[in-house]
Amino acid sequence: MLTSKKLDYVQPSLKGTIRIPGDKSVSHRSIMFGAIAEGTTTVEGFLQSDDCLSTIDCFQKLGVDISIEGEKVTIKSDGIANWKEPGEILYTGNSGTTTRLMLGILAGSSVSSVLIGDESIQKRPMRRVTDPLKDMNAKLIGRENGQFTPIAVEGTQLQAIRYTMPVASAQVKSAILLAALNADGETIVEELETSRDHTEKMLQHFGATIAVDGKMIRLQGGQKLTGTHVVVPGDISSAAFFLVAGAIVPNSKLTLTNVGLNVTRTGIMDVLQAMGASFTVNDSENSSHEEMGTIEIESSNLVGTEIGGELIPRLIDEIPIIALLATQATGKTVIKNAEELKVKETNRIDAVVNELKKLGANITATDDGMIIEGPTLLHGGDLLTYGDHRIGMMAAVASLITTEPVTIDNAGCIAVSYPTFFEDISSVIK
Repeated sequence: MLTSKKLDYVQPSLKGTIRIPGDKSVSHRSIMFGAIAEGTTTVEGFLQSDDCLSTIDCFQKLGVDISIEGEKVTIKSDGIANWKEPGEILYTGNSGTTTRLMLGILAGSSVSSVLIGDESIQKRPMRRVTDPLKDMNAKLIGRENGQFTPIAVEGTQLQAIRYTMPVASAQVKSAILLAALNADGETIVEELETSRDHTEKMLQHFGATIAVDGKMIRLQGGQKLTGTHVVVPGDISSAAFFLVAGAIVPNSKLTLTNVGLNVTRTGIMDVLQAMGASFTVNDSENSSHEEMGTIEIESSNLVGTEIGGELIPRLIDEIPIIALLATQATGKTVIKNAEELKVKETNRIDAVVNELKKLGANITATDDGMIIEGPTLLHGGDLLTYGDHRIGMMAAVASLITTEPVTIDNAGCIAVSYPTFFEDISSVIK
C-alpha cells in the first residue's frame, strides 16, 4: 500500500472530462441482492474498489458463484436458502456498509458465520444495527453485547418489527429491510430524516413489493428476489471532490459524466448552489431505478452558507470536501447537526479541522460540526489521512490550491472508494 504521496501541482487549472466511477453504495447492494436472489444477475459499471471487493469475497465464501470482468460482474445464485456455511471468517475490510448490511442479511439466512473487519471497523458502533435485529429475533454475539466486531451470527427465522430510526442512517435502515425479507409479517421502518434510498429502489428492481410513504417504509416478509440486470451510476460522493476542485481552482472547467443523481444523495449540489457555484446538469436518464446525468462546473466566486438539518443525511460523506470548499468562500460557513461524522472511518469532525488548520484554514470544531471563515490562502504541509479515504481525497484536492506542496500519508487508503483518483486528477491538469 502506498504510504505517502507528495503533491505539487504548481497552481494548475483543470480542464477536461472525467467519467465518474461506479457508485459504491449501489455496487455493494448489487452484489448483495444478486446473491440473495434466485437466478443470474449481471452488474454493469461495478466499482472495483477495496470495499466493494470485500463484499464479493464474503459472498463467495458463502458459496455464491461470482465472476468479475472489469466493470462487469456476473452473479449466479440459487437464493439465500441454498447458501453454504462458510468455512472461514467473513472479512469485511474497511467497509461499514458490508459489515452492517451483512448482519441483516445473515440474521435471516440458514447459515452460521462470523464477521470481522479491519482495525477501523472493529472500533465502529454496531449496536445501532444489532439491537433492532435482536428485536427481530436475530441470534448475534459480539463484543460489548454486539457493539463491536467480531460478531457471530446464527441464521434463524426472524419476526417483523416496527422500528423508528433514532439516527438518519441508510446502513441501519438497509440492514433492517434486508432482514425483513426473511421475517414473518410486515416490517415497518420510520425515518426521522430521509436517508439514501438505494436499498428501497433495488428491492423494487429485483422484484420485491415495498411501500414508501414519505418517511415510512413497509416491507412484507417472505418475498423472493429474482436475478436481473443492474446498471450502476457514477458515485456522486466521488464526483463531489471534482465538483469542488472545479469550483475552487482558478481558470477551470470540468465535465463529469455518468454521475448518479439520486435525490437522497445530491445535497452537495444544493450546497454548491447556495454558495454561488456555476454549474449545470445535463443528459439526465434513469436506469435500474437510479437517475444519472452529466454535470459541468467552472471556477466560481463563492459565498459562505449554513448547512444542517435534513440536508445532512444527503451529504454526510461529502462534508470533508465541503469544508475545503468553504475555506475559499467569502464569509462564514456553518456546518451543524453532523454528529454522525464522529463514528465514520475516523472522527471526521476532528480530522477535517486538524488537517485543514495545518494548511492555514480558519476553521473551528463544534460538538456537531464546524465553523469556517473564508476566503483563506492555503499553504502546504504534511497531512494525515487517518486511513480515511474521504480525508485523503480532501487533502489531494486541497493541494491543487496551496502555495506549497502537500504530502499525505497512507494515500493508498483512497482505493477504498476511488482506485483511479490520482490518474483522474492528472488527466485534467493543464
